[in-house]
Amino acid sequence: MPDIVGPETRSHMMSRIGGKNTKPELLIRSGLHRRGYRYRLHDRTLPGRPDIVLAQWRTIIEVRGCFWHGHDCHLFRWPETRAQFWRDKIKANVQRDEKNRAAILGMGWRLAEVWECQLKGRMRRPLADVLDELSRFIEGANERCVVGPDKTVL
Repeated sequence: MPDIVGPETRSHMMSRIGGKNTKPELLIRSGLHRRGYRYRLHDRTLPGRPDIVLAQWRTIIEVRGCFWHGHDCHLFRWPETRAQFWRDKIKANVQRDEKNRAAILGMGWRLAEVWECQLKGRMRRPLADVLDELSRFIEGANERCVVGPDKTVL
């Protein structure tokens, strides 16, 4: 199926997509703050500049967009235009995620990954449930937590 907009319009639309302060990330940050958790954002000293860093608990929270990180869920669909470009792009993102995950855990940090589909779309969970799961993880002893199915398309 051909693209319904021209290349210039598509380029402009794609350039407006930001990687920081996304709506799912803001929902998690706001909820954590209301629960009394304090954190840093996008810490450049850690691998991958994580979304949320709770230094007091040595815990990192990454809020993953299902499309950009190749999550195998109802929000992900392979684009029909420039298919090879998107396969390569998403594959590189997944590989980078794996590398950063290993580095973060290797440094002794704990890691929670929250998938976007848990916060929006037809399969979303109540925000309070997601925040409860994160709170248990933050104050618990587990090394890793995945909020949502831990499966990618690659």
